[in-house]
Amino acid sequence: MYLTLEERGFNRSFLIFKFREGRNISKDLRINDQIRTKKVRVIAEDGEQLGIMDIRDALKASEERSLDLVEIAPNATPPVCRIMNYGKYKYEQSKREKESRKNQKVIDVKELRITPTTDVHDLEVKTNRAKEFLSHGNKVKFSVRFRGREIVHSHLGQQVLTEIAQKLVEFADLERAPRLEGHSMVMILAPKQEK
Repeated sequence: MYLTLEERGFNRSFLIFKFREGRNISKDLRINDQIRTKKVRVIAEDGEQLGIMDIRDALKASEERSLDLVEIAPNATPPVCRIMNYGKYKYEQSKREKESRKNQKVIDVKELRITPTTDVHDLEVKTNRAKEFLSHGNKVKFSVRFRGREIVHSHLGQQVLTEIAQKLVEFADLERAPRLEGHSMVMILAPKQEK
């Protein structure tokens, strides 16, 4: 039987308030009327220090320049506010984030599973598949799964993994040597780094 939020003693309006409160604190800066302190240190749009002011005077100074008052350091004493075009600032920030995401290279880890008794032809198919993954810049994780009493002969799995590593020595660097983790032995190969 599941209890609703009201039955558990939570007030729905309290939960909505907490959700909104957490969202505002996390990423957005406070601007103009959202700033709640009485005194702030103000910096002009050109970087000039205007000094410590009453919040009303700071808002008036930003309105005279047709710009926004943005709280950039809320934890300072007194909080530091800057007069700037907030819309332009957010736009440039989103452009920078997009550019940094574009320049990131995501490396996937592809997993190939085998057993200690996998046949030679099947191992060739798996190594060819691993070559394909490595040529695309992905890491390859080989895992040998031991079932039942096969775990007693874990050295057979290690032999299979070292053979695979020797076959792929031209295409990959050994990132993590074969290691037993529970009922499987794992080895990770990374694409060869160009020097």
